[in-house]
Amino acid sequence: MDALKEIRQNPALLTFMLGHFTVDLYSGLLPVLYPLMALQFDLSNRDVGFVALSFMTASSISQPLFGYLADKHGSRYMAPASLAWAAIMFGVIGLSPSTGFFMFAAFMAGLGSGAYHPQGAANAAAAVRDESRNTAMSIYTVSGTGGYALGPIFGALIFGVFHQEGVLLMVPLGLLSAFLVYRSLVKLNLGLPERRASGSVDDQFSIKWKYLAPVVAVVMLRSWVFLSVVTLSPLWYQELGYSASFYGILVTAMLGIGALGTIAGGVLADRLGQRQVLFYSLLLSLPALYVFLFFPGPWALLTGALLGFLVDMSISVTLVMAQGMVRGRAGMASGFILGIGFVTGGIGVPITGMMADVVGIPTALGITGILLVVALVIVVLLPEHIARRTPLAKPAAPV
Repeated sequence: MDALKEIRQNPALLTFMLGHFTVDLYSGLLPVLYPLMALQFDLSNRDVGFVALSFMTASSISQPLFGYLADKHGSRYMAPASLAWAAIMFGVIGLSPSTGFFMFAAFMAGLGSGAYHPQGAANAAAAVRDESRNTAMSIYTVSGTGGYALGPIFGALIFGVFHQEGVLLMVPLGLLSAFLVYRSLVKLNLGLPERRASGSVDDQFSIKWKYLAPVVAVVMLRSWVFLSVVTLSPLWYQELGYSASFYGILVTAMLGIGALGTIAGGVLADRLGQRQVLFYSLLLSLPALYVFLFFPGPWALLTGALLGFLVDMSISVTLVMAQGMVRGRAGMASGFILGIGFVTGGIGVPITGMMADVVGIPTALGITGILLVVALVIVVLLPEHIARRTPLAKPAAPV
């Protein structure tokens, strides 16, 4: 596959992926760190929830803002600075002297994570050719998924020996990533603000909200469905009498095979077009959801993995589509997809949970299928010219 070969030989893209892996690895450390901090400060589940919300809010809601700032002022210094900031703040978390400081440090660390995501995505897209951009962004996205998945494993090993102060051992990784990202940006002459031609500022730097908003809506609806399945399936299988080992493997299968789906979606989008991949991934996800729900049991390891594969096929596709709908503001577009789109999808999970309290988990998850239908309708109504391979306004720099 020519696109994959190009990516393997693209050290700049690999560097931006390292940055993505690092910030999401830090995020994956938090679930393992929470019990230790709860024991130290005698935190309730509600307190831990507020700390988690503090980090999530800072890392997600802030992404469009940081994307806008990077588009306006450049990311040559902001991108490596955000990595270094995230590394240092995560180190500070482990030294927190009080509950309030713990929450504050989590918020500040979240800002570092939120700042890097749109900048890393925009620079990764600019470092590859248009014809392989969907594939590149799919692999870039999976680098973050891998970091988040490995975070708990790293945390269990480190915190088991060094307790919460062990998070300091992870700081050098962020600082090294920051240095490598800065070196790649300088080498490729990326990360500088684009020059605005006089008299055409609005044309060059306008955001096509009427096109971007529907794509963000598709991300929100898709995220709502899949996050609901991932969150509530363990509770469902616990009710059915299955052990934690079974539904732990089930969730791992959905997420892990979903990462493969992200890569497959990017490769297919470069070959077949974005609209086709986005439409058929959502269309096939609908029956996959109901097969997963109607046939509970050991087969769920296969049907759940299939659902994860199909739903996640469209992740990188929507990211590249959003980047192509703006001129000079790919960072801000990335922030809307990676930040606003996913976090608002997560907000829908409690709504599904409330329905599950009334009608049961399988029925509640089945009702979310309506959201996939709405997402399909939105895709059908997208204008043809924005649902194809949409190159960024600025051609990729030679590598």
